[in-house]
Amino acid sequence: MSELKITRRGFLGWTVAGTAAGLSGLSGCGTVRNADREAAGAGATRRSARPPNIVFILADDLGWGDLSIYGRTDYATPNIDKLATQGVRLTQAYSNSSVCTPTRIAYLTGRYQQRLPIGLQEPLGNRKQLRERGQLDRLGLPPDHPTIASLLKAGGYETALVGKWHSGYLPTFSPLKSGFDHFFGIFSGAVDYFTHKDGSGEADLWEDETPVERTGYITDLITRRAIEFLGKASRSKDPFYLSLHYTAPHWPWEGPGDDAVSRRLKSLFHYDGGSIETYGEMVRSLDTGVGEVLATLDSLGLADDTLVVFTSDNGGERFSQIWPFVGSKGGVYEGSNRVPAIVRFPGRLPADRISHQVAATFDWTASLLAVAGVSPHHDYPLDGIDLLPYLAQAGSAAKPLERALFWRIHGQHAARIGDLKYIKLARPEQAQIPGGLAARGTEFLFDLSRDVREQANLKDQRPGDLQRLSAAWEAWNAEVLPEPAAAKP
Repeated sequence: MSELKITRRGFLGWTVAGTAAGLSGLSGCGTVRNADREAAGAGATRRSARPPNIVFILADDLGWGDLSIYGRTDYATPNIDKLATQGVRLTQAYSNSSVCTPTRIAYLTGRYQQRLPIGLQEPLGNRKQLRERGQLDRLGLPPDHPTIASLLKAGGYETALVGKWHSGYLPTFSPLKSGFDHFFGIFSGAVDYFTHKDGSGEADLWEDETPVERTGYITDLITRRAIEFLGKASRSKDPFYLSLHYTAPHWPWEGPGDDAVSRRLKSLFHYDGGSIETYGEMVRSLDTGVGEVLATLDSLGLADDTLVVFTSDNGGERFSQIWPFVGSKGGVYEGSNRVPAIVRFPGRLPADRISHQVAATFDWTASLLAVAGVSPHHDYPLDGIDLLPYLAQAGSAAKPLERALFWRIHGQHAARIGDLKYIKLARPEQAQIPGGLAARGTEFLFDLSRDVREQANLKDQRPGDLQRLSAAWEAWNAEVLPEPAAAKP
């Protein structure tokens, strides 16, 4: 390990170096530890002054270019675009994984998802599948593992998850068992937008831990419940944390007016369904919902005291726009993991700025905890960093912090260090590069400062860099759980 100059201490230095600066720079005054909170296992601290409210909005399978402010031209997303003009828009934000469950685990824990067995599910199956495999009570986010919700709750926040959980099923796992005070939404990875049934045909809509029936388009139901939570939370003396996890625009591809189509479907797994026009309707519905939530913050007088983040859980699928990148959901190319990301924090972050800071999903965890003045659990150090000190410099001449990020999914491996990107594939056919480059091998080195389309393989021209990034990935891989055998050829 010494020859590679990457020890455990050095590896963690890549990922958490910015956290201390963020805690001192944006988290406010001194902190006071509460013995009851520490006894609860949170290890939380908080500021003496009232911390800000937090709204974290996560879209589902929304690709890099699926917002008009990121380049989509066949429809408009005026509400999310407006949010971007009121805050900072990131150009180099990544998801921790290119599928649903692992990214959510990374966000909830603030750590690489591969540190937990549930994070190795790519993605987690539906309830029926796990029941048939005898895994229903074994695969999920452990209730005793600290989460952003449990830490914020111990720090005095009222917490709610509205939308998609996809991190384990009852009776063992649920949002309420992982720090959320309230939950409304779905446990599985996808439901029909009208019947609210999962891929096996089982009903999957819940109020806390009780199944419920509701009539309506799931995007609208999620928006409505989020607004209800904000109304109630606005009357409390405590700050609130709302995790708003939309299911849109994940398949099945059904627009708000496709109720009749929904009734004809025999299965959610109809990859031949939908159209570009339907996809546009789904994203516009998402945009309308986000706009209504933001308008509610305004009408309640909460906007100036609320940090809002909008991003996606992974790259897009069939109807997404990913230009100029290649790749899609399930891979390790830029189009697989590069996602839109916007943050608004009035008075603390500049407005209408663009940041080229490299970021990943678990950085939002570190950032939100830091701004709330809440420390992570000492036994579960974060892998993400507090982004806010760097985003506060957006638009200035300040140089972004150089990062090292790592991915692993379905036998595909990737590392980004600085502007260099390393990819190793289990099989040549996994390559998502046009022009027949797949036939030239399974190992690639790209310079993203010159080649964001990942076309020019530099592995032969720069063997030293290839070895350096490969060794860094191997060092990281040794720190996390082994890759599932099923993911290997």
